[in-house]
Amino acid sequence: MEHIKQTFSIKDLEHLTGIKAHTIRIWEKRYDILDPERTDTNIRLYNGENLQKLLNISFLNSHGYKISRISKMNEEEINKLVRRISASASEENRALNALKLAMMNFDDHLFLETYNQLRKTKTFREVFYDVFLPLLEEIGILWQTDTIKPIHEHYITELIRQKIYLNIAELKFTNLTSDDDQIYVLFLPENEIHDIGILYLNYELLAAGRKVIYLGHSLPMDNIDYLLDFHENIKFMSYLTVSPVNTDVHEFVKEFEGKVCRDKPRELLLFGQKTKELNPENLSEHIKIYSSITEFINTL
Repeated sequence: MEHIKQTFSIKDLEHLTGIKAHTIRIWEKRYDILDPERTDTNIRLYNGENLQKLLNISFLNSHGYKISRISKMNEEEINKLVRRISASASEENRALNALKLAMMNFDDHLFLETYNQLRKTKTFREVFYDVFLPLLEEIGILWQTDTIKPIHEHYITELIRQKIYLNIAELKFTNLTSDDDQIYVLFLPENEIHDIGILYLNYELLAAGRKVIYLGHSLPMDNIDYLLDFHENIKFMSYLTVSPVNTDVHEFVKEFEGKVCRDKPRELLLFGQKTKELNPENLSEHIKIYSSITEFINTL
């Protein structure tokens, strides 16, 4: 797949590489490491090749190589040195840089190559916690600072989602070990479409041998009545994020209490950033908040 031309400001490079804009300017002026274009008003504009080079320079610099030495190398020498050091460097850092580049360039091949390399030494759970979660957190910051556009976030999260589905498919009919009638029902409220968290919870529950009904995103609360007619021992789970809509988490809990708990209390386990708006002391005993997926998994 051809790289799609991108244009970045110096602030974008700062967010993507972790190198301060001031430092980038000094390196440019003193060592001529990058060759940005300039607008009529003298604003620097960088392309994808500049970004990739700066990521490599940042990598070498973080491993003890002075910029004065790096600046004397040509691009082939820099790439060769990065590959050599990468053999013993943090696999997670290498993967994060590669996945960021894959996102910026809409590069399926680089994503798959990076993922497959990680799976040679890591379980899927380790890949998710060590690489995907830090990447998603960084993407959130990049999105908020307008370094990336929604199209970048959609692209990379869809690729991650595909990998979660793939690993779920491998568990679905081979790992059921629980012999009780407890069922976990996973869903997101109406207009909530960020499903990576709840989808991964689906994977972890299946990996633990639990029975799961996964209902996905944007489910009207009225629809849950159908499940109550078929199953008695249900734990409901939901994951509430901040964007793209500002879900009123208090209204969500109130609606759950009014529509799902009419005849008796039913457990609702909540995850995600929006749960910070809730005071656990003001909640019914059957409404539980988890600060992380790991905290919940440790209870299984």
